Amino acid sequence: MGSLLSSQRRKRERLEDHDDEIFQNVTSKRIRMSDGYDNIGTQLISTLPDEISYQILARVPRVWYKNLKSVSRTWKSVITGTEIHRVRRELGTMEEWLYVLEKNVNDRFIWHALDPKSGVWQKLPSMPNLANKEESRRGLSSFIMRNISGSDLLKGWFGRRCSSSQLPFCGCAVGAADGCLYVLGGFFKGLAMNCVWKYDPCSDAWYEVSSMNIGRAFCKIGVLQNKLYAVGGVTRDRGVLMPLHSAEVFDPSTGLWTQVATMPFSKAQVLPEALLSDFLKPIATGMTMYLGKLCVPQSLYSWPFFVDIGGEMYDPEAENWIEMPRGMGEGWPARQAGTKLSVVVNEELYTLDPSTSLEDSKIMRYNSQQDVWQVVVSRIPISDFSDSESPYLLSGLQGKLNVIAKGLHNGHHQNIVLQADMRKAASLSNSTPSSLQGENNPNAEADIWEIIACHNFGMSELVSCQVLLN
Repeated sequence: MGSLLSSQRRKRERLEDHDDEIFQNVTSKRIRMSDGYDNIGTQLISTLPDEISYQILARVPRVWYKNLKSVSRTWKSVITGTEIHRVRRELGTMEEWLYVLEKNVNDRFIWHALDPKSGVWQKLPSMPNLANKEESRRGLSSFIMRNISGSDLLKGWFGRRCSSSQLPFCGCAVGAADGCLYVLGGFFKGLAMNCVWKYDPCSDAWYEVSSMNIGRAFCKIGVLQNKLYAVGGVTRDRGVLMPLHSAEVFDPSTGLWTQVATMPFSKAQVLPEALLSDFLKPIATGMTMYLGKLCVPQSLYSWPFFVDIGGEMYDPEAENWIEMPRGMGEGWPARQAGTKLSVVVNEELYTLDPSTSLEDSKIMRYNSQQDVWQVVVSRIPISDFSDSESPYLLSGLQGKLNVIAKGLHNGHHQNIVLQADMRKAASLSNSTPSSLQGENNPNAEADIWEIIACHNFGMSELVSCQVLLN
C-alpha cells in the first residue's frame, strides 16, 4: 500500500514539474514578445500574471474600453497604451469601426464612431480650437484678413455655405492611415491652412503632426502603401483663391511631407491660356485608390458651372501622372457639383449615381475591361433628402458597400447606415432575367440591403467618413 502511494506521489510530482516547465516556457515566450508587461507597477487583475491579464483585456470588445478606463489609473494606462493594441493584433481581435464627421447647426464639426457589431455610437473628443493658436502665428496679417468674408469667397468658388468666424476646419480633408484619422487644412478666417491633426483611437486624443508644405482647402486625400497623399484643392494667393495642381505625400513612420509630381491637367492645357486664367479653373473633384493608383477625376469650374474633363491617375512606382481611361472619367457621376465620391470594395470600384433624387439613385460599378460604369443595384431603400448640402457618404466597412445618409426610420428622420452585400447583388444580377430586375421587380434587390445602425444627429450635415481597424 505504501509503495502504491509512493508511486502515485512520484507520478504526481513529475506531472506538476512538467506543468511548471510548460507554464514557464509559455510565460518566457510571452515576456520575450514584449517587455511592457513588467512596467505596469501593480497587477492588472489580482492573482493573475499581467501577460494573462493583457490577453483577457485584449479579448474584450472595444465598445467597453471607455468603461474599463474608469476602473483604475493602471487600467486606463493600459487601455490607452500601444501594448494592448499590439496584443489585439496578434490575437486577431481587432475591430473595424466607422468614423463619421458631421457639421451641426452651429457650424461645429463633431466626430462619432460606430461599432457595427453592437450598433453603439461613441462621440470622439472635440477637434482642437485653432483660434488662439492661429492668432499668435499670424499677428497683424490675421487681423487684416478677419474682415474678409470666408463664406462669400467660398460661395463664389463652390456655392457652399461656410462661416469663417465659427468654422476653422471649413473645407478640411479627411483621411485614414496607420490606424489613425487625419484632418488636413481647410479655411480659417479667409486663409487656407497647412496644419494637420491626427486622432489616435488608442489614446482617444488629437495631436498635431507635421504641417503640409502649402495651405490647402478642399483638397483630395488618398492612401497608398500606408502613406497619405494630398492632391489639389485651393489656396489663397494675393487675396485671390487659386486652384492647386500640386500634390504631396505624408509618411506616418517618419512624420514628413514630401512633394510629388504635379497634376498636369493635360486635357485642360488644350484650351486658350486666357480662358483658363480668367474664366475656367481646373480642379480635382474626387480621389480613390484603385489597382495601386490614385485616381483623380477632374473638372473645369466657373461657378455655378462644372465641366467634366475626365481625370488623371498617379502611379507611385513610376512617380508620374497618366491620363485616366476615358469611360472611367467621363462616366463618373457626381454627388453634387464639384464632388465625386467612390469606394473600393473587394478590389471593385463603386459609386452612387444620385440621379434627380435618392429614390431614383443607383449603385454603379466600374468595368475596367470595358471602360464603362454599369448599374449593379437599381434601388436604394431610403427616402429623399434634397435639402441636404452633403446628402450621403460611401464606405467599405466590413468588406461591404455602405451608404450613410439621412432618412426616415421608425417614423423619425435619422442618419442611417445601409449596408449592401455586393457579391449577393452580383449573384442576383446573374441569376435574374433582365426583365425581372430593377423597376419591374422592386423586391428583387430587397435582400441586398440591411440597416446596420441609425442615430439621430439632429439637423447636422454629413461631411466625411472613414474606416479604422483597431
